[in-house]
Amino acid sequence: MTTALIAEDEPILAATLVQALQRLWPELEIVATCPNGVAALEQALALRPDVLFFDIKMPGKSGLQAAEELSEHWAGDQPFPQIVFVTAYDEYALQAFEREAADYVLKPISDERLARTVARLRQRLQARPVSGGMDDLLTQLRALTAGPAAQALAAPAAERLTLIRAAVGNQVRMIPVQEVVFFEALDKYVNVVTADSEALIRTSLKELLPQLDSQQFWQVHRGTIVNSACVVSAVRDESGKLTLNLRSRDEKLRVSPLYAHLFRQM
Repeated sequence: MTTALIAEDEPILAATLVQALQRLWPELEIVATCPNGVAALEQALALRPDVLFFDIKMPGKSGLQAAEELSEHWAGDQPFPQIVFVTAYDEYALQAFEREAADYVLKPISDERLARTVARLRQRLQARPVSGGMDDLLTQLRALTAGPAAQALAAPAAERLTLIRAAVGNQVRMIPVQEVVFFEALDKYVNVVTADSEALIRTSLKELLPQLDSQQFWQVHRGTIVNSACVVSAVRDESGKLTLNLRSRDEKLRVSPLYAHLFRQM
């Protein structure tokens, strides 16, 4: 029997989706409904469903964040779940989703649209290999974070950051962006790491990333942005996990599977 997990923070919408799936896919077993991205991640790892319906905007973790973290923690021979992102975005954004690998369900849920999703899922589940399946998720996530869909949903371009004002004790240190080796998320702060020092700024990586030169500063993990000019090498261990060796720093930065394509051989 095919199993599914639903992550939706609005109970009425979650119940509506459950009822629609019961009508359109009677043999589908819904093993859990989760009210936020944190619970969705925990339950998906515990229950290992075949299909995930993830609302994009949820408290705790967004659907995209939950899917990315799930890809990092998924282990074993069971194929990675098929993911359907649930969204309330406008038609322009939905057209962008449609051109990419990820499927979507539009709020309010339409039986006609959901029926096409169910047919697509059945086809993919029948065709998927006995093991593996991670590449399909990574294609979906990269499409949503770097493709036309991301452009459709992106906020207006931020002004390029050239100088960082960071608190160090009772002083404010002026750090040229080019001197930063990597940025590291620490709770409500970001740690700005240079070759010989560290300093905290009160912001988030999400707010910081649009202000950086994307050709030079690469997000390699949900909590890390690295200056690509400071990367000496990318090393893959026996389990397939990728880490970065840096110039002037001893830290080894972990690379999420979502961003591993950045370090493929040319």
